[in-house]
Amino acid sequence: MKPSVSCVFVCHDGAGRILLAQRSARARDEPGAWDCGAGALEFGETFEEAVTREVVEEYVAAPLEITQLGVRNVLRADPPSHWVAVVFAVRVDPAAVRIGEPHKFDELTWCTPDALPSPRHSQLAETLALLTAAAPGTVPGWS
Repeated sequence: MKPSVSCVFVCHDGAGRILLAQRSARARDEPGAWDCGAGALEFGETFEEAVTREVVEEYVAAPLEITQLGVRNVLRADPPSHWVAVVFAVRVDPAAVRIGEPHKFDELTWCTPDALPSPRHSQLAETLALLTAAAPGTVPGWS
């Protein structure tokens, strides 16, 4: 077995709010949990191409700005998995956002990082830590 590469993205509105999706009962793991978006990097794709494709698939909105935040080595026992998560901040137009994959997500919400809905996906806190730790001015439109 080999680790997979995933592009994880935290969509934001440029005014301090982030977009979270509630995973459906049919999600591959942690149904009902609130999470940011992610998707596998496909062969031959750049990170930006993968993020753009996944944001459009999941939220129908085109990214306005994409900023790489960092990389995480994610090892999970349940379900057993290992992936390298390349994490991005993505500014989107909130008016354009809607659920693009209703088989994966039940609901979307805009919130601030200090007022997150529950239950939260087990990986969300570490992902959001990269966003909140970003140096001022490194994520365009993020307050």
